[in-house]
Amino acid sequence: MGTPPSDIPDFAFPASGSLSEEPIHIPPTPSYRLRPEPLWRYVILFVLTIVTTTQAGGLHYASFIVGFSDRIPDFRAASLLLHGLWYSVSILAILGCHELGHYYACRYYKVDASRPYFLPMPLLLTGTLGAFIRIRAPIPGKRALFDIGIAGPIAGFIVAIPVLLVGMHMSNVVQVPADFRGDVYELGEPLLFKAAEWLTFGAIPQGYSVNMHPMAFAAWFGMLATALNLFPIGQLDGGHISYAVLGRRSTVLTLVMVLCLVGLTFVSMSWLVWTVLTVVMLVTFGPRHPRTFDEEIPIDRARMWLALAAVVMFVLCFTPAPIQPSALVGRH
Repeated sequence: MGTPPSDIPDFAFPASGSLSEEPIHIPPTPSYRLRPEPLWRYVILFVLTIVTTTQAGGLHYASFIVGFSDRIPDFRAASLLLHGLWYSVSILAILGCHELGHYYACRYYKVDASRPYFLPMPLLLTGTLGAFIRIRAPIPGKRALFDIGIAGPIAGFIVAIPVLLVGMHMSNVVQVPADFRGDVYELGEPLLFKAAEWLTFGAIPQGYSVNMHPMAFAAWFGMLATALNLFPIGQLDGGHISYAVLGRRSTVLTLVMVLCLVGLTFVSMSWLVWTVLTVVMLVTFGPRHPRTFDEEIPIDRARMWLALAAVVMFVLCFTPAPIQPSALVGRH
């Protein structure tokens, strides 16, 4: 495993945010000299994810061109894939920046972490299952835990906003034929999505709907991923943040939010998979967040404001029914 390198300094923080008080010394993070992971793993997964998201993006672009008509689009495969990059580049930028936020926060605190792994998924609405990094060493204290946890959602959210605004500008409003039966699902619209829609098009008349450009769909999926990660449960990003703020009391919040997820499955079955995965995670790792040695020490006021900002991001990106079958509301 190896021993802690001598170039990692102790972190020192005031006990309650006051510079006049005696600082709290956080010991350096142990260094685990694991066998370096081959670069080709990251490259292959990233290339495969480009392929699958570009394929999904091409289908979204074809649907965008067709609008709400039943006509069959006339596209060459190469042209369709080229236009699929609107979605592919956008979603990879959002997901990639989210994980790089975690990664560089880990680098700042000298916590051993992998580069981002991207997860390809062919023939799916999104073309990917997202991305993740592996944190392979203990995190040195609540402040580091908080910063690493919140850095990803902030980075992804910052990228998602311009993608949403540009994507909405490239979308259009079209009349929906009364006998249209082309779509088999509807997308729930988060508050931020609704706001961008209103800023771009104003009030949409009855019988009309937004025909969503692939970039707008990438922003929708990016917001959904942000909301999922910000659930204050276990070792999700939101779980790290809530533990840093609440300490051991965050376990109660975790259990309450799991019950909320179970309740959401009765609103929309699209929550079922996420709820099952969350329950499996809690059964495997337990509902309690791993302890830090400075658990009883409150975080500073600046991080409390950032925690509030995380709640706002969650509210703006959350929708109670992400994907619903058959009914037609907006562009799908």
